[in-house]
Amino acid sequence: MAAEISSSDYIAHHLTNWTFGYLPGEGWKVAHTAEEAGRMGFNAIHLDTMLWSFGLGIIFCALFWFVAKRATAGVPGKLQSAIEMIVEFVDTNVRDSYNGTSKLIAPLALTIFVWIFLMNLMDLMPIDYIPVLAQKIGAAMGHDPHHVYFKIVSTTDPNATLGMSFSVFFLIIGYSIKEKGLGGFISELTMHPFSASNPIAKILLFPVNLILELVTLIAKPVSLGLRLFGNMYAGELVFVLIALLPFWIQWALSVPWAIFHILIITLQAFIFMMLTIIYLSLASQTEH
Repeated sequence: MAAEISSSDYIAHHLTNWTFGYLPGEGWKVAHTAEEAGRMGFNAIHLDTMLWSFGLGIIFCALFWFVAKRATAGVPGKLQSAIEMIVEFVDTNVRDSYNGTSKLIAPLALTIFVWIFLMNLMDLMPIDYIPVLAQKIGAAMGHDPHHVYFKIVSTTDPNATLGMSFSVFFLIIGYSIKEKGLGGFISELTMHPFSASNPIAKILLFPVNLILELVTLIAKPVSLGLRLFGNMYAGELVFVLIALLPFWIQWALSVPWAIFHILIITLQAFIFMMLTIIYLSLASQTEH
């Protein structure tokens, strides 16, 4: 594939999503170029991101359900042992990091860790195999192969990572209101970090505290989503650049990078999970 188009076009092609959206004057359509996808703005959906994220989520749920239904109390099989190790690993981290009682936190942490790991894992697939297959299917349907875009790593799409992180953000707000009440949540935003015993000074400090606390609150989901996106996007870009090199040297570079990348994809899933647990633990605290 890299030999058929220029290097810049090859890179742009691999970093463009399969986008369906609305173009003024043209109506709803699948974007044929990266420029068209950009013009769609918020009136668009990335079909490949939705397909792979939901598909891997279904695989995750089906796999864990399959193992749970066939779990044995005796000597477990290899798959059951692997699933039990993951569950125990997540459970240990939740117990160590979450200062409260909630039936949601452990399942949420497990879902976040495994789901993000599976989405990150797609980064280890050969860079051209599935996109080229999508191009061949598109060509069979009468489309120009160069206008068929198909990304398989959902976490290289900021819409996906920020979508997950803002879901965590709404959980933070929900937990704060649940544990502290609406008044307690508002007080937390307006009476910290600066406080005063004088009523007038306290009122004057309200807007200052509110601005500082809102920035801190909003920075949590933004940093959470962009951290995952940035690391995975950079890793994907390295694989794309390696694919531009002569075939005889690609394996010499891609294999070591893929081995190192196994650590990255696991670490990013773990960081997202741990920060979610910590943020929800802080939201549940009522000491102040």
